Amino acid sequence: MKLLAQLLHNKKAVVGLSILVLIILVAIFAPLLTEYSPIKRVGRPHQAPSWEHWLGTTRLGHDVFSRLIYGARVSLAVGFGAGLMITVIGTVLGIIAGYKGGVVDEIINFFTNMVLVVPNLPLLLVLAAFIGQASPPVIALILGLTSWAWGVRVTRSETLSMRQRDFVKSAEMLGEPSWRIMVFEIFPNLISIVGINFIGSIIFAVITEATLEFLGLGDPNTVSWGIMLYNAQNSAALSVGAWWDLLSPCFALALLGLSLALINFAIDEIANPRLRTGGMLNRWTRMVRIGEGKL
Repeated sequence: MKLLAQLLHNKKAVVGLSILVLIILVAIFAPLLTEYSPIKRVGRPHQAPSWEHWLGTTRLGHDVFSRLIYGARVSLAVGFGAGLMITVIGTVLGIIAGYKGGVVDEIINFFTNMVLVVPNLPLLLVLAAFIGQASPPVIALILGLTSWAWGVRVTRSETLSMRQRDFVKSAEMLGEPSWRIMVFEIFPNLISIVGINFIGSIIFAVITEATLEFLGLGDPNTVSWGIMLYNAQNSAALSVGAWWDLLSPCFALALLGLSLALINFAIDEIANPRLRTGGMLNRWTRMVRIGEGKL
């Protein structure tokens, strides 16, 4: 609750959350915002934006606006699903490795280093190509199982410093079990780090899913922003002047990335007060002006 209250007093967080909530609401209430089906032909091929079709149509005559708002459901589901999986795995393994130490830490570090050594994007491309036309749940699962290593490293390093704090030592002296110390003593103090990891993982998942689908490794029957980019590329949308077909999903991805990045910056500022330079710079500016006035 304290973190939420601090976020609501941060301008970057308010703007980012407003954009994100708007995108989520548009995705949820998509059937109420358009009368067209995202998979049915409702107009002429590459029809320019008009009152009838706000963002024009695709080469197959699909309404771009309908596909955009319905596609937000899939892209958000993959982003939040994979982001949650990455964050949970990274947080659990990081806290266990940092607190337990010894053999447990060495085993977790061994597997973490194995995942870090293999380049992430080439691995994803190989796995997706091996599976074939991967559905969004499969893409989310692949991302979740191959992208948790950095989260483990960050969480482990924070836990190593946390385990030396007085409140942890006091809990140990009182005979608290290890799992209770990790869950109720260490984890609450890592909320900001976990939040940053979660938001960053969502951004990574959404962009990576769009990249894989743009390269033709996704299910073409799915309605998502990545598939929209793939179809626009195959239909040479820019070459024939149908800029709306390509730029609509690009703008949607950029807007979602911007909202999540602003939230991430806000959480980082809350976790690290030294980054809050705005107010300090304003105070220094006023002091300089006062000094100049006196001179």
